[in-house]
Amino acid sequence: MVIGACRIFLSIDEAFSLKDKRHIVKSIVERIKSRFNASAAEVDLNDKWKNAVIGIACVSNDSGHADSMINSIVNFVENDGRAVLVDYTTEIIHME
Repeated sequence: MVIGACRIFLSIDEAFSLKDKRHIVKSIVERIKSRFNASAAEVDLNDKWKNAVIGIACVSNDSGHADSMINSIVNFVENDGRAVLVDYTTEIIHME
């Protein structure tokens, strides 16, 4: 079993309140879940209204597939337009 994990750091210039931020982040997270069948959630900076961190995980039997899936999700978030992707980290975990 191979687990692909990713943390995406976002800057949300369009948000002028926590409500605005949560609306944008929730929409991005739901689109990731439905489009890529991956687990996603806001995992940090919950009380900051201009920044967010989204955590993503996927499970596969091939490390190449997990890496490709994570890269596709990062590209999707980067091209979304409502938030600026500031940074991201990925990790591929092999479990026996």
